[in-house]
Amino acid sequence: MSEFSSTEKAALGSGADFWTTKSVGSVPALTLTDGPHGVRKQTGATDHLGLAGSEPATCFPPAVGLGQSWDTELIRRVGEALGREARGLDVDVLLGPGVNIKRDPRCGRNFEYFSEDPFVTGRLGAAWVSGVQSIGVGTSLKHFALNNAEDDRMRSNSDVDPRPIREIYLRAFAHIIRTANPWTVMCSYNRINGTYAAENRWLLTDLLRGEWGYDGVVVSDWGAVADRVRAVAAGLDLEMPGPGDRTDAQVVDAVRNGTLDEAAVDRSARAVRELAERAAAGRANRSVVDFDLHHRLAREAASRSIVLLKNNGDLLPLSPERSVAVVGSFAHDPRYQGGGSSHVNPTRLDVPVDEIRAAGGTVTYAQGFSTDGSPVDTADAIAAAADADAAVLFLGLAAAQESEGFDRDDIELPADQVELLTAILAVQPRTVVVLAHGGVLRLGSIAAAPAILDGALLGQAGGGAIADVLFGAVNPSGRLTETVPVRLQDTPAYLNFPNENSHIRYGEGIFVGYRWYDARDIEIAYPFGHGLSYTTFEYSDLSVASDDPGVTGVVAGLTVTNTGSRAGRDIVQVYTSKPDSRVGRPPRELTGFATTRGLEPGESQIISIAIDRNDLAYWDTRVDRWIVEPGEYGVEVGASSRDIRLTTTVEIAGDEVRLAIDENSTLGEVLANPAAAQALASRFEDNPLTSFDDALGVDMARMMASIPLGRLAGFGMRDEDIAAIIAAARTD
Repeated sequence: MSEFSSTEKAALGSGADFWTTKSVGSVPALTLTDGPHGVRKQTGATDHLGLAGSEPATCFPPAVGLGQSWDTELIRRVGEALGREARGLDVDVLLGPGVNIKRDPRCGRNFEYFSEDPFVTGRLGAAWVSGVQSIGVGTSLKHFALNNAEDDRMRSNSDVDPRPIREIYLRAFAHIIRTANPWTVMCSYNRINGTYAAENRWLLTDLLRGEWGYDGVVVSDWGAVADRVRAVAAGLDLEMPGPGDRTDAQVVDAVRNGTLDEAAVDRSARAVRELAERAAAGRANRSVVDFDLHHRLAREAASRSIVLLKNNGDLLPLSPERSVAVVGSFAHDPRYQGGGSSHVNPTRLDVPVDEIRAAGGTVTYAQGFSTDGSPVDTADAIAAAADADAAVLFLGLAAAQESEGFDRDDIELPADQVELLTAILAVQPRTVVVLAHGGVLRLGSIAAAPAILDGALLGQAGGGAIADVLFGAVNPSGRLTETVPVRLQDTPAYLNFPNENSHIRYGEGIFVGYRWYDARDIEIAYPFGHGLSYTTFEYSDLSVASDDPGVTGVVAGLTVTNTGSRAGRDIVQVYTSKPDSRVGRPPRELTGFATTRGLEPGESQIISIAIDRNDLAYWDTRVDRWIVEPGEYGVEVGASSRDIRLTTTVEIAGDEVRLAIDENSTLGEVLANPAAAQALASRFEDNPLTSFDDALGVDMARMMASIPLGRLAGFGMRDEDIAAIIAAARTD
């Protein structure tokens, strides 16, 4: 970086304004803007809260909706479309995807994240990144890391143990970094075990660059940098938004007075320059954007993201020849995206009631309730429902009730909506509920509804997609990516959410989402992976095989057959388990999934799902590395975490774990080391762990296995003998 002065190198590491970097020498300015479900390039005034206006762009389903498709190929196509629109608006980096784990259903930004599960999050996030970047537009993997709450987000501390950090909260990031190589990674606001993410050298340098091999730019979340000098030293490359020249001067001064290594500034400047070179090459891909084509893709994506939660008596699909009463303000003024920085100005908007009318039949509409607290007479809605052949009631949360920047207090539907449903069911038993929301809702209050469609948030074409599913033009194939609890008190983080004095204790450990509910056998409303269809599928002929299971993992093969009367897609889920694990593990963990093609009635498809050996590993805190335990693993194939259809087992060659032996090592650990065990045995006439009978009514071998080696000095063993055992272990 000798061609740049110290001042110029520092300038490359901070923004010029809200959305652009500085032009320095031969390095042009770059434009970064919000995503992830649409390009929010602002016009005029700028902000990061979605307040000011922006250029029209296609609003695809946010991650809460799109994730329910479980379809990596579809998500890649959405990513490609986003890349084309970003390039058409001269945007170099689209700020997404958000891949934080949905630890608690109250998190205000859950609408922007894919799942409670790191495996599905990693695969869907990688597809999104690959799609966008294939067009020559960069992405920004966020929010790195452990940003699982919005309240007090700019200073809260995530207190997390090593296993959940690795197994739950970093696993998706690691997969996306290694397989899709996002051009930038965005560090989060919060502290992690006491250190701000922007100043966390372990996170940004040791792990991200050292262990994972990342070679892109680390950019701050907007306003996340408290001390830029410490942040640059830790591994931050680009501070956003532009704070003027104030922090540039701080960086230059720190280098001059020796408190900041100039090599760190060189790294930062070099990374930004290389990002600019990537962006310059991508600008050659600019073409005219076909917004009609993208709207059709948005409708396809939305229709594939709708989950049929319930369909008693095969109420759905509705017949277009019958009369329908459409009720609810969301049918006329749809809730289709989240609030805050990702708010997109859509190119058009499909209104659900209009799309239902376009599908045919006689349609009446009544508002039924308001979202602003103003009174609404429900008599018209109840009368319309009574007079129709069926009612479709749109319920959910308004933008003011959930958004970036704050967490919800509960997971309830508004009381007036529940009361309206009760009144309508009393006069119209053929009632379908359509839900719109960014975070999980407690659904016990609407359990009497015979049919429920969960749309989450579906983007600008959601209205048409809902009509397609209601009338059977599309057979629903979406699946839940998070568990729906019976009540808030059952959720894993209930006693540790929100923060207390700016500290959030992740007390549930690795037992997040379905891992928690399944381990504790807690009753739930709808399980992770759940979703019904207008047809039925049968699974058969499960086999698990591999040429080299000790290295590459295994492949699960099965046959899926459409046993119903309609064409449809299915999503096959593979879960694995290690019941005899030496550490606490959940009953099952998702380690593979696949989407079938649209199968005709009676048609079968052979599915192969690779289970990577690395996804069977746990983080061993004794040696600080991933470990695959040897032995028998359970393999389950199902339609949800609680709808397991086929099971088998497979033998996996494990990793050897050799622990260092010292005076604090237990006798059990000593005996696991062959050389140390031999040295120990030679100092006893009989093995002390097998020379006792059961006269005391205890398992002496098991009891003594937990005694530290050094404590044997108190039972007569000489210090030199203890030292000899330790020395023998070091030669093994």
